[in-house]
Amino acid sequence: MSETTSAELDQLCANAIRALAIDGVQKANSGHPGLPLGMADTAYVLWSRFMSHNPADPQWPNRDRFVLSAGHGSMLIYALLHLTGYDLSIDDLKQFRQVGSKTPGHPEYHDTPGVEMTTGPLGQGVATAVGMAIAERWQAATFNRPGTSVVDHHTYVICGDGDLMEGISHEAASLAGHLKLGKLIVLYDSNNISLVGPTSLSFSENIAERFGSYGWQVLDVDGHNMADVSHALAEAKDEADRPSMIICHTHIGYGSPKQDSHTAHGEPLGAANVLKTKEFLGWPTEPDFFVPGEVYEHMQLAVEVGGTRQREWEATLARYKASYPDMGALWDRMMAKALPDDWPATLPVFPADPKAKGTRAASGDVLNAIAAAIPELLGGSADLHTSDQTYLKSYASITPDDFGGRNVHYGVREHAMGAALNGMALHGGVIPYGGTFFVFSDYLRPAIRLAALMKLQVVYVFTHDSIGVGEDGPTHQPVEHLAALRAIPNMCVFRAGDANETAMGWRVALERRDGPTALIFTRQNVPTLDRAALAPAEGALRGGYVLRAVESPQVALIGTGSELELALKAADILAERGVAAQVVSLPSWDLFEAQDQAYRDSVLPPDLTARVAVEAGVSMGWDRYVGPRGAMVGINHFGASGPAPELFKKFGITAEHVAEVALGLLPAR
Repeated sequence: MSETTSAELDQLCANAIRALAIDGVQKANSGHPGLPLGMADTAYVLWSRFMSHNPADPQWPNRDRFVLSAGHGSMLIYALLHLTGYDLSIDDLKQFRQVGSKTPGHPEYHDTPGVEMTTGPLGQGVATAVGMAIAERWQAATFNRPGTSVVDHHTYVICGDGDLMEGISHEAASLAGHLKLGKLIVLYDSNNISLVGPTSLSFSENIAERFGSYGWQVLDVDGHNMADVSHALAEAKDEADRPSMIICHTHIGYGSPKQDSHTAHGEPLGAANVLKTKEFLGWPTEPDFFVPGEVYEHMQLAVEVGGTRQREWEATLARYKASYPDMGALWDRMMAKALPDDWPATLPVFPADPKAKGTRAASGDVLNAIAAAIPELLGGSADLHTSDQTYLKSYASITPDDFGGRNVHYGVREHAMGAALNGMALHGGVIPYGGTFFVFSDYLRPAIRLAALMKLQVVYVFTHDSIGVGEDGPTHQPVEHLAALRAIPNMCVFRAGDANETAMGWRVALERRDGPTALIFTRQNVPTLDRAALAPAEGALRGGYVLRAVESPQVALIGTGSELELALKAADILAERGVAAQVVSLPSWDLFEAQDQAYRDSVLPPDLTARVAVEAGVSMGWDRYVGPRGAMVGINHFGASGPAPELFKKFGITAEHVAEVALGLLPAR
């Protein structure tokens, strides 16, 4: 094949991507044609010349990862997946944005083979890719041996102007530059257009200088010049110590009558403009969704090439396992997301102690006790590990030049940390956790929501969980945050009442495979309950359990976290007044709701309608457990600065007040 013919075939393939994209958007009468038209040349070069992947096995562990951070341009990735041989048919493309299709409006993890993450909220893809690159480098440091590399792949991102306006992308870029993530390559679609008009309305910074200051290699190309793009990608792959930003200057809506207009961003071109665009590209105007045979033949070479690369890698892995059988067994277990059979035996059991410690401290004890048994447990905090107790004391910190440790220092970058945790979970082979003060969960909430949407095993360690923070005042006292996290579908929120419930919370988080878990812990000390006199802490694994049972209970007292102690004390007060109070611990609504009705009724009998819940947070949602005849003792306003014990008294979150409220629910005696 001559050079000219080769170049013509390349352009034919890029134009096939364009044609499929605009046909999909037009048929749906909804979508974003601008990015696929503008980035087709760049994306084609990446996927045909640089991406190492196997369409026949989208889960091949050593594949390159590709993230379309600008997820609104989803027809770009759908066209690429279809043309390169993934299990995505032309009929699937025709169902773009339809209910139940494999081609939803934004790329959805699990829905489409080859889609590495759910994208759409801008900036998240860039930041999540940083987590993927962290996981790749950590796995390489853990498993690779001289002369034998079983982990060696790149993470590629296509992002747009909007991604780089969002603050999370800069938090993450700063971290990536610091950690020298040389296998992270971002292709920036720089077209000077945003949804409402030119980017000059709000965006005039020098991206090259900004990313250069973060420690990135910055390259600048014409995104429609395939030779320039190819050269830049080769240069980026050769750079070992710096992540690379390739600024691709493109025309949004390339080739259409809407080229270089913001109207190309998020609306169909219209039937007449689709025809004009195809005429400009030299593309047949009929039928829709037309792809020349030579395009399929050329682009589906990815199946053959990817299969060969995977088989070569599998042979390398087999030799590795023969040479390093223990590490090979560890690799298999970690990649299968299986925990060691005997790992629960490493969970500490805490003796009863009326003074004890904060559950944050107990969490630190648990984490360090189980770390050796679960070497894939990898995490850190947003510059707070001395406070949130997330540091693994027997292991080193990850540094820019040594990824052999297990402690990640995210700096004061909560949002980037949340997205990086998602990327690590998506990459596989690690169980990521990250910690910060509970009030700062607001900073990473968009990433938490995506973790829940993608059903990722991510563990959040949120400490300083209430007005018990004390003197730091209402800015640091998370009164509404439990309700906010409980509102997220597929999110497991677990607020431990003592040290042994803390251990059970970690067990839940590590055994839960289909969504993230938020472990909520106290700053202030709480007693370790006497389990010889009370129910075993294992009841917490079911989300709620009867902590102290009584015969013929007249009232149920329900507590979580540090207020579990208050429920027990209130029950003692009521007992002195001749009232039988049953105490229920309810650390996780989510787990409790997953139990069958018979179990839930055994914990909260339907005929026991006098119920009082006590929790140092807003009352929102508690009506489902206290019912129409019950009450909730909490705080429906912001806190204040002062010693924690005084604040609990000031706001009426005391055992005495709980007992008074309970008495008020009972018939006059």
